[in-house]
Amino acid sequence: MPNPALARAEAFCAAYSLGIPILLAPMAGACPASLSIAVASAGGLGACGGLLMQPAAIRAWASEVRAGTNGGFQLNLWIPDASPTRDAEAEAAVRTFLGTWGPAVAPEAADTTPPDFTAQCEAMLDAGPSVISSIMGVYPRTFVARMKARGIRWFATVTTVTEALEAEAAGADAVVAQGMEAGGHRGAFDPGNAETAMVGLFALLPAVADAVRIPVVATGGIADARGVAAALLLGASAVQIGTGFLRTPEAKLPPAWAGAIGGSRPEETLVTRAFSGRAGRSVATAYARAATGRDAPAPAAYPVQRALTQAMRDVASRTGDIDRMQAWSGQSGGLASVRAAGEVAREVWDGARAMLA
Repeated sequence: MPNPALARAEAFCAAYSLGIPILLAPMAGACPASLSIAVASAGGLGACGGLLMQPAAIRAWASEVRAGTNGGFQLNLWIPDASPTRDAEAEAAVRTFLGTWGPAVAPEAADTTPPDFTAQCEAMLDAGPSVISSIMGVYPRTFVARMKARGIRWFATVTTVTEALEAEAAGADAVVAQGMEAGGHRGAFDPGNAETAMVGLFALLPAVADAVRIPVVATGGIADARGVAAALLLGASAVQIGTGFLRTPEAKLPPAWAGAIGGSRPEETLVTRAFSGRAGRSVATAYARAATGRDAPAPAAYPVQRALTQAMRDVASRTGDIDRMQAWSGQSGGLASVRAAGEVAREVWDGARAMLA
Protein backbone atom coordinates (compact mmCIF):
# COMPACT_ATOMS: atom_id res chain seq x y z
CA MET A 1 0.00 0.00 0.00
CA PRO A 2 1.53 3.39 -0.96
CA ASN A 3 2.60 5.81 1.73
CA PRO A 4 -0.30 8.31 2.15
CA ALA A 5 2.14 11.22 2.20
CA LEU A 6 3.69 10.15 -1.09
CA ALA A 7 0.27 9.52 -2.62
CA ARG A 8 -0.85 13.00 -1.63
CA ALA A 9 2.25 14.57 -3.18
CA GLU A 10 1.83 12.57 -6.37
CA ALA A 11 -1.80 13.66 -6.67
CA PHE A 12 -0.76 17.30 -6.27
CA CYS A 13 1.91 16.92 -8.96
CA ALA A 14 -0.63 15.35 -11.32
CA ALA A 15 -3.10 18.18 -10.72
CA TYR A 16 -0.52 20.88 -11.48
CA SER A 17 1.54 19.10 -14.16
CA LEU A 18 4.65 18.99 -11.97
CA GLY A 19 7.41 16.43 -11.86
CA ILE A 20 8.26 17.10 -8.22
CA PRO A 21 6.21 18.73 -5.41
CA ILE A 22 8.74 21.52 -4.90
CA LEU A 23 7.67 25.15 -5.33
CA LEU A 24 9.96 28.15 -5.45
CA ALA A 25 8.81 30.83 -3.00
CA PRO A 26 7.75 34.07 -4.71
CA MET A 27 10.30 36.41 -3.12
CA ALA A 28 9.89 40.04 -4.19
CA GLY A 29 13.21 41.36 -5.45
CA ALA A 30 14.90 37.95 -5.28
CA CYS A 31 13.20 35.91 -8.01
CA PRO A 32 15.13 36.45 -11.24
CA ALA A 33 13.81 34.52 -14.22
CA SER A 34 16.95 32.37 -14.17
CA LEU A 35 15.98 30.87 -10.80
CA SER A 36 12.46 29.96 -11.91
CA ILE A 37 13.75 28.50 -15.16
CA ALA A 38 16.06 26.21 -13.18
CA VAL A 39 13.42 25.08 -10.68
CA ALA A 40 10.71 24.61 -13.31
CA SER A 41 13.06 22.70 -15.61
CA ALA A 42 13.74 20.32 -12.72
CA GLY A 43 10.01 19.61 -12.50
CA GLY A 44 9.04 22.11 -9.81
CA LEU A 45 7.05 25.33 -9.96
CA GLY A 46 8.83 28.64 -10.57
CA ALA A 47 7.73 31.88 -8.93
CA CYS A 48 7.81 35.64 -9.13
CA GLY A 49 7.10 38.04 -6.28
CA GLY A 50 5.62 40.97 -8.20
CA LEU A 51 5.11 43.39 -5.30
CA LEU A 52 7.42 46.13 -6.63
CA MET A 53 7.10 45.36 -10.34
CA GLN A 54 5.31 47.51 -12.86
CA PRO A 55 2.83 45.67 -15.12
CA ALA A 56 5.22 45.66 -18.08
CA ALA A 57 7.93 44.08 -15.93
CA ILE A 58 5.55 41.31 -14.82
CA ARG A 59 4.73 40.48 -18.44
CA ALA A 60 8.40 40.60 -19.43
CA TRP A 61 9.39 38.26 -16.58
CA ALA A 62 6.78 35.71 -17.66
CA SER A 63 7.95 35.90 -21.27
CA GLU A 64 11.57 35.34 -20.24
CA VAL A 65 10.69 32.28 -18.18
CA ARG A 66 8.59 30.81 -20.98
CA ALA A 67 11.49 31.30 -23.36
CA GLY A 68 13.72 29.27 -21.04
CA THR A 69 11.50 26.40 -19.89
CA ASN A 70 8.26 24.56 -20.56
CA GLY A 71 7.69 24.31 -16.82
CA GLY A 72 5.02 26.19 -14.86
CA PHE A 73 5.26 29.17 -12.55
CA GLN A 74 3.23 31.23 -10.11
CA LEU A 75 2.88 35.00 -10.00
CA ASN A 76 2.36 36.60 -6.59
CA LEU A 77 1.13 39.93 -5.24
CA TRP A 78 0.56 41.41 -1.81
CA ILE A 79 -3.02 42.35 -1.02
CA PRO A 80 -2.62 46.13 -0.45
CA ASP A 81 -2.59 47.58 3.03
CA ALA A 82 -4.77 50.54 3.92
CA SER A 83 -3.09 53.90 3.33
CA PRO A 84 -0.55 54.45 6.13
CA THR A 85 -1.12 56.95 8.91
CA ARG A 86 1.62 59.54 8.60
CA ASP A 87 3.41 61.09 11.59
CA ALA A 88 5.91 63.78 10.63
CA GLU A 89 7.62 63.85 14.02
CA ALA A 90 8.04 60.07 14.16
CA GLU A 91 9.35 59.98 10.58
CA ALA A 92 11.87 62.68 11.43
CA ALA A 93 13.17 60.52 14.28
CA VAL A 94 13.56 57.58 11.88
CA ARG A 95 15.39 59.78 9.35
CA THR A 96 17.80 60.98 12.04
CA PHE A 97 18.48 57.39 13.12
CA LEU A 98 19.02 56.25 9.53
CA GLY A 99 21.45 59.13 8.97
CA THR A 100 23.85 57.35 11.32
CA TRP A 101 23.71 54.24 9.12
CA GLY A 102 23.77 55.69 5.63
CA PRO A 103 23.18 58.83 3.56
CA ALA A 104 21.05 61.61 4.98
CA VAL A 105 17.36 60.96 4.27
CA ALA A 106 15.29 63.87 2.96
CA PRO A 107 11.71 64.33 4.25
CA GLU A 108 10.28 63.84 0.77
CA ALA A 109 11.86 60.38 0.56
CA ALA A 110 8.85 59.06 2.46
CA ASP A 111 6.40 60.20 -0.21
CA THR A 112 6.27 56.92 -2.09
CA THR A 113 3.68 55.62 -4.54
CA PRO A 114 3.49 51.83 -4.98
CA PRO A 115 2.70 50.25 -8.36
CA ASP A 116 -0.99 50.21 -9.26
CA PHE A 117 -2.42 46.98 -7.83
CA THR A 118 -5.27 46.73 -10.32
CA ALA A 119 -2.90 47.14 -13.25
CA GLN A 120 -0.58 44.52 -11.76
CA CYS A 121 -3.54 42.11 -11.48
CA GLU A 122 -4.37 42.69 -15.15
CA ALA A 123 -0.76 41.97 -16.07
CA MET A 124 -0.88 38.68 -14.19
CA LEU A 125 -4.02 37.63 -16.03
CA ASP A 126 -2.40 38.59 -19.34
CA ALA A 127 0.68 36.52 -18.47
CA GLY A 128 -1.51 33.45 -17.90
CA PRO A 129 0.50 31.52 -15.28
CA SER A 130 -0.69 28.18 -13.98
CA VAL A 131 -1.01 29.70 -10.48
CA ILE A 132 -1.56 33.17 -9.06
CA SER A 133 -0.76 33.40 -5.37
CA SER A 134 -1.44 35.97 -2.68
CA ILE A 135 0.06 37.11 0.58
CA MET A 136 -1.23 39.48 3.29
CA GLY A 137 -4.89 38.67 2.61
CA VAL A 138 -7.29 37.45 -0.07
CA TYR A 139 -8.04 38.73 -3.55
CA PRO A 140 -11.35 40.47 -4.31
CA ARG A 141 -14.07 38.03 -5.38
CA THR A 142 -14.34 39.60 -8.82
CA PHE A 143 -10.64 39.00 -9.50
CA VAL A 144 -10.87 35.42 -8.21
CA ALA A 145 -13.74 34.77 -10.62
CA ARG A 146 -11.79 36.18 -13.57
CA MET A 147 -8.74 34.15 -12.60
CA LYS A 148 -10.69 30.90 -12.48
CA ALA A 149 -12.51 31.66 -15.72
CA ARG A 150 -9.08 31.55 -17.38
CA GLY A 151 -8.14 28.25 -15.74
CA ILE A 152 -5.66 29.87 -13.33
CA ARG A 153 -5.55 28.43 -9.80
CA TRP A 154 -5.19 30.58 -6.68
CA PHE A 155 -2.82 29.73 -3.82
CA ALA A 156 -3.32 31.88 -0.69
CA THR A 157 -0.51 32.30 1.83
CA VAL A 158 -1.71 31.96 5.42
CA THR A 159 -0.05 32.13 8.83
CA THR A 160 -2.89 30.90 11.06
CA VAL A 161 -5.75 28.42 10.94
CA THR A 162 -8.23 31.31 10.97
CA GLU A 163 -6.61 32.78 7.85
CA ALA A 164 -6.64 29.37 6.15
CA LEU A 165 -10.38 29.03 6.70
CA GLU A 166 -10.95 32.56 5.38
CA ALA A 167 -8.90 31.82 2.26
CA GLU A 168 -10.75 28.56 1.62
CA ALA A 169 -14.10 30.33 1.97
CA ALA A 170 -12.91 33.00 -0.49
CA GLY A 171 -12.23 30.36 -3.14
CA ALA A 172 -8.54 29.50 -2.79
CA ASP A 173 -7.54 26.28 -4.56
CA ALA A 174 -4.75 25.67 -2.04
CA VAL A 175 -3.30 27.39 0.99
CA VAL A 176 0.40 27.95 1.60
CA ALA A 177 0.94 27.54 5.33
CA GLN A 178 3.80 29.88 6.26
CA GLY A 179 5.52 29.03 9.53
CA MET A 180 7.23 31.68 11.62
CA GLU A 181 10.60 30.24 10.52
CA ALA A 182 10.16 31.70 7.02
CA GLY A 183 12.47 34.42 5.74
CA GLY A 184 11.27 37.75 4.45
CA HIS A 185 7.91 39.29 5.19
CA ARG A 186 5.38 37.46 7.31
CA GLY A 187 2.12 36.92 5.46
CA ALA A 188 -0.28 37.86 8.27
CA PHE A 189 -3.60 39.22 6.99
CA ASP A 190 -3.62 41.77 9.83
CA PRO A 191 -0.19 43.46 10.01
CA GLY A 192 -0.75 44.17 13.69
CA ASN A 193 -0.78 40.42 14.41
CA ALA A 194 2.40 39.56 12.52
CA GLU A 195 4.56 39.30 15.64
CA THR A 196 1.95 38.26 18.19
CA ALA A 197 0.47 35.34 16.23
CA MET A 198 3.71 33.64 15.20
CA VAL A 199 3.19 29.89 14.87
CA GLY A 200 5.97 27.44 13.99
CA LEU A 201 5.42 25.36 10.86
CA PHE A 202 5.24 22.01 12.67
CA ALA A 203 2.39 23.30 14.84
CA LEU A 204 0.66 25.24 12.06
CA LEU A 205 0.80 22.65 9.30
CA PRO A 206 -1.17 19.74 10.82
CA ALA A 207 -3.70 22.17 12.28
CA VAL A 208 -4.32 23.76 8.88
CA ALA A 209 -4.39 20.38 7.13
CA ASP A 210 -7.06 19.19 9.57
CA ALA A 211 -9.11 22.39 9.18
CA VAL A 212 -9.38 22.77 5.39
CA ARG A 213 -10.45 20.48 2.56
CA ILE A 214 -8.09 21.92 -0.06
CA PRO A 215 -4.40 21.03 -0.51
CA VAL A 216 -1.86 22.59 1.84
CA VAL A 217 1.61 23.67 0.75
CA ALA A 218 4.15 23.97 3.57
CA THR A 219 6.69 26.78 3.71
CA GLY A 220 9.08 28.21 6.28
CA GLY A 221 12.29 26.58 7.47
CA ILE A 222 12.35 23.86 4.80
CA ALA A 223 15.67 23.56 2.97
CA ASP A 224 16.57 19.88 2.75
CA ALA A 225 15.08 16.43 2.26
CA ARG A 226 14.38 15.97 5.98
CA GLY A 227 12.20 19.07 6.06
CA VAL A 228 10.33 18.03 2.92
CA ALA A 229 9.63 14.54 4.28
CA ALA A 230 8.48 15.89 7.65
CA ALA A 231 6.16 18.44 6.03
CA LEU A 232 4.50 15.76 3.90
CA LEU A 233 4.04 13.50 6.91
CA LEU A 234 2.34 16.40 8.73
CA GLY A 235 -0.25 16.83 6.00
CA ALA A 236 1.31 18.92 3.24
CA SER A 237 0.77 18.05 -0.42
CA ALA A 238 3.87 19.99 -1.51
CA VAL A 239 6.49 22.32 -0.10
CA GLN A 240 7.59 25.82 -0.99
CA ILE A 241 11.25 26.75 -0.53
CA GLY A 242 12.69 30.26 -0.48
CA THR A 243 15.86 30.69 1.56
CA GLY A 244 16.99 27.21 0.55
CA PHE A 245 17.39 28.42 -3.05
CA LEU A 246 18.92 31.83 -2.37
CA ARG A 247 22.55 30.70 -2.36
CA THR A 248 22.29 28.97 -5.74
CA PRO A 249 24.03 30.69 -8.67
CA GLU A 250 20.71 31.22 -10.46
CA ALA A 251 19.43 33.39 -7.59
CA LYS A 252 22.12 36.00 -8.38
CA LEU A 253 22.16 37.25 -4.80
CA PRO A 254 24.85 39.73 -3.66
CA PRO A 255 27.72 37.60 -2.31
CA ALA A 256 27.61 39.25 1.13
CA TRP A 257 23.93 38.36 1.54
CA ALA A 258 24.37 34.80 0.28
CA GLY A 259 27.32 34.33 2.62
CA ALA A 260 25.39 35.65 5.61
CA ILE A 261 22.55 33.22 4.90
CA GLY A 262 24.92 30.26 4.77
CA GLY A 263 26.72 31.30 7.93
CA SER A 264 23.66 31.91 10.08
CA ARG A 265 22.29 29.62 12.76
CA PRO A 266 18.51 29.58 13.38
CA GLU A 267 18.89 31.88 16.40
CA GLU A 268 20.91 34.36 14.36
CA THR A 269 17.87 35.72 12.53
CA LEU A 270 15.19 38.05 13.86
CA VAL A 271 11.78 39.42 12.94
CA THR A 272 11.83 43.18 12.46
CA ARG A 273 9.87 46.04 10.91
CA ALA A 274 13.02 48.12 10.59
CA PHE A 275 13.47 47.64 6.84
CA SER A 276 9.96 48.12 5.45
CA GLY A 277 7.48 48.80 8.22
CA ARG A 278 6.08 45.27 7.82
CA ALA A 279 7.37 42.42 9.97
CA GLY A 280 9.95 40.25 8.22
CA ARG A 281 12.67 37.77 9.18
CA SER A 282 16.23 38.85 8.45
CA VAL A 283 19.75 37.83 9.29
CA ALA A 284 20.52 39.61 12.57
CA THR A 285 22.77 42.25 10.99
CA ALA A 286 24.19 45.20 12.89
CA TYR A 287 21.48 47.54 11.60
CA ALA A 288 18.68 45.07 12.27
CA ARG A 289 19.84 44.61 15.86
CA ALA A 290 20.29 48.33 16.47
CA ALA A 291 16.96 49.24 14.88
CA THR A 292 15.12 46.82 17.16
CA GLY A 293 16.92 48.06 20.27
CA ARG A 294 15.14 49.96 23.01
CA ASP A 295 16.81 53.26 22.09
CA ALA A 296 15.81 53.10 18.41
CA PRO A 297 12.76 54.99 17.13
CA ALA A 298 9.69 52.97 16.21
CA PRO A 299 9.65 52.18 12.48
CA ALA A 300 7.24 54.11 10.29
CA ALA A 301 4.30 52.31 8.74
CA TYR A 302 4.64 50.29 5.54
CA PRO A 303 5.57 51.40 2.88
CA VAL A 304 6.92 54.63 4.39
CA GLN A 305 9.68 52.83 6.31
CA ARG A 306 10.72 50.99 3.15
CA ALA A 307 11.08 54.29 1.33
CA LEU A 308 13.06 55.86 4.19
CA THR A 309 15.54 52.97 4.30
CA GLN A 310 15.96 52.81 0.52
CA ALA A 311 19.11 54.95 0.33
CA MET A 312 20.86 52.96 3.08
CA ARG A 313 19.93 49.67 1.44
CA ASP A 314 21.06 50.84 -1.99
CA VAL A 315 24.50 51.83 -0.69
CA ALA A 316 24.80 48.53 1.19
CA SER A 317 24.01 46.55 -1.95
CA ARG A 318 26.54 48.49 -4.04
CA THR A 319 29.31 48.14 -1.48
CA GLY A 320 28.55 44.63 -0.22
CA ASP A 321 28.01 45.91 3.32
CA ILE A 322 26.05 43.17 5.07
CA ASP A 323 25.63 45.23 8.25
CA ARG A 324 23.28 47.64 6.45
CA MET A 325 21.83 45.27 3.84
CA GLN A 326 18.25 44.00 3.81
CA ALA A 327 19.34 40.40 4.23
CA TRP A 328 16.10 38.45 4.45
CA SER A 329 16.63 34.86 5.58
CA GLY A 330 14.63 32.06 7.09
CA GLN A 331 15.85 30.11 10.10
CA SER A 332 17.12 27.28 7.89
CA GLY A 333 19.70 29.44 6.11
CA GLY A 334 22.57 27.28 7.28
CA LEU A 335 21.14 24.41 5.20
CA ALA A 336 20.99 26.42 1.96
CA SER A 337 23.13 24.94 -0.79
CA VAL A 338 25.41 26.70 -3.28
CA ARG A 339 24.82 24.06 -5.96
CA ALA A 340 22.69 24.65 -9.06
CA ALA A 341 19.03 25.28 -8.23
CA GLY A 342 17.76 22.42 -10.40
CA GLU A 343 20.13 20.01 -8.68
CA VAL A 344 18.98 21.23 -5.27
CA ALA A 345 15.30 20.81 -6.19
CA ARG A 346 15.77 17.26 -7.45
CA GLU A 347 18.01 16.26 -4.56
CA VAL A 348 15.65 17.40 -1.80
CA TRP A 349 12.76 15.54 -3.44
CA ASP A 350 14.73 12.38 -4.16
CA GLY A 351 15.94 12.33 -0.56
CA ALA A 352 12.48 12.94 0.87
CA ARG A 353 10.90 10.29 -1.32
CA ALA A 354 13.50 7.75 -0.22
CA MET A 355 12.77 8.53 3.43
CA LEU A 356 9.03 8.20 2.94
CA ALA A 357 9.30 5.01 0.89
